[in-house]
Amino acid sequence: MNPTDIPVPGRIARAPVTHSAVLAIALPIVASNVSTPLIGVVDTAVIGQLGDAYYIGAIAVGAMLFNVLYWAFGFLRMGTTGLTAQADGADDDAELRAVLGRALIIAAVAGAALIVLQVAIGAVAFGLLGASVEVETHARVYFAIRIWSAPAALANYAILGWFIGLGRTSAAFALQIVLNGVNMALDALFVLGLGMGVEGVALGTVLAEVVAALAGLAYVAHELRRRRGGWDLALIRDAERMKRMIAVNRDILIRTLCLLFAFTWFTAQGATSGDVVLAANAVLMNFLMLSAYFLDGYAFAAETLAGRAVGQRDAGRFRRAVALSSGWAFATSAVVSIVFALVGPMVIDFLTVNDEVRATARVFLLWAAAAPVVGVACFQLDGVFIGATRTADMRNMMVLSLMAYLAAWWTLTPLIGNHGLWASIHVFFVFRAVTLGLRYPALVRAAFPSQQ
Repeated sequence: MNPTDIPVPGRIARAPVTHSAVLAIALPIVASNVSTPLIGVVDTAVIGQLGDAYYIGAIAVGAMLFNVLYWAFGFLRMGTTGLTAQADGADDDAELRAVLGRALIIAAVAGAALIVLQVAIGAVAFGLLGASVEVETHARVYFAIRIWSAPAALANYAILGWFIGLGRTSAAFALQIVLNGVNMALDALFVLGLGMGVEGVALGTVLAEVVAALAGLAYVAHELRRRRGGWDLALIRDAERMKRMIAVNRDILIRTLCLLFAFTWFTAQGATSGDVVLAANAVLMNFLMLSAYFLDGYAFAAETLAGRAVGQRDAGRFRRAVALSSGWAFATSAVVSIVFALVGPMVIDFLTVNDEVRATARVFLLWAAAAPVVGVACFQLDGVFIGATRTADMRNMMVLSLMAYLAAWWTLTPLIGNHGLWASIHVFFVFRAVTLGLRYPALVRAAFPSQQ
């Protein structure tokens, strides 16, 4: 990335909220999301050259374990984004540094804790997975190596959140490309060149996460040289501000665990209907994941632009940020849903060769195709509430929505089977949107008390 392309600090925060401002934030995130699955593709392709199926299974199990583990620490990205955007909007460069400093401290402590607790984490995780002896043996090797990158991986979350909060999603995209590119290159070198097997894939990922963290810190240093002041250790350690960041992160953690439980429950209940339904649901969940790649960008734009407006105490900018980012999100969700409905059968056939699974997935395709339109409102409101750091509302409304989801599952699945399971996910999306929407006026009143 060319440093001369970087806007003067502070100027971008005061720029008008326009369609181009929304897209400048959203599109790099979409590109970054689309590039992420390449890691799994390359890992599978590289390890697949070793011949035995259990190698692929071990990588799949190990990667899934870390995906779940690190997803729980997503608060480091989201919490940092909201606080950074508010500090940027308030033109408070000292707090801008301090937010990142606190986030990196939390990342270092949490990463070290994961390393210390690795034996207990592995025992619980592998006890629940129930994989074959060969798969579990190699997955444990993968886990034992990759866990050492936990501080770097969590630091990457904090750094990405900081850049997104600044509206510098192009920097976040560049760092994601560094992570993915180094990981793919080292996997190929260690496995195909040096014949290291699962150990090579794990070591490649560790080194890639460390390289990405170092590159991120170097780019942070470059960004901060363009801003006023320096590091204020007293401000970083400020008890009240640290307490606020921990509270924000705690609320987001609880919200994320509820979300993780909801989708884990969906998979588990699909399994009770048999292997074919389980496989069909798994195929269709790829549609939901793909839609998230596109819609996340607009939610991130809402986080950044709404957070800046809160920092500036400008209700007009806040409402415009919400309206423009949501308009793009709703339009994109409609296009994505239409495309899913039209090309869904072809995608299903590409993802599985089993005729029974193909036929079953087609039966439930419309539920998956409708999900982007049904879910876009709750995704956008999540972004708005993160930007405003109204995380207690997010937590509480997520708990209520999870209860509504389970009630819908309990009511509908005995009546209409797997259709009821899919309907309950839609109830979950709608309930999240409605409950957050009901809390939106309180958010505006609290953020802009003098402008009501």
